[in-house]
Amino acid sequence: MNPVLAANDAFYRAIIEKRVADICASYVPSEETYVILEGPRYTTLGYEKISKGWADFCHSPLTLKSIEWVEGPFCETEGTMAWIGGMIVLTVNVRERDFTVKFRATFVMRQNAQGQWQIKHEHVSAPLEDPYGIGDWLKK
Repeated sequence: MNPVLAANDAFYRAIIEKRVADICASYVPSEETYVILEGPRYTTLGYEKISKGWADFCHSPLTLKSIEWVEGPFCETEGTMAWIGGMIVLTVNVRERDFTVKFRATFVMRQNAQGQWQIKHEHVSAPLEDPYGIGDWLKK
């Protein structure tokens, strides 16, 4: 498996298993690391805040049961930088209720001095059905 995609897969497994140390180790430990969340916060800037967010997530009533790529993942690597993108479906449990949610997901990865791939930027968001009220402008 591509090592960048393997790092992403390990990150997803750590989230599902709520292994906060492994989740946090997946990020570049920089106060410039930037995450755009699916919500309810819009963004988190800085490794310390990102780590606290994940620690709090791991003690919340939200459990991710699965994270699956349904489009992609598409990936490109250039030297010590790489990106991954596509569509994911999360199966989530909140207070004994399961449901699925579809998101766009993009990761910018950086290889550290030990050769491990870490997240420098993450963006997970849900597309709006019709944000401008005109439908899809892409003609068939």
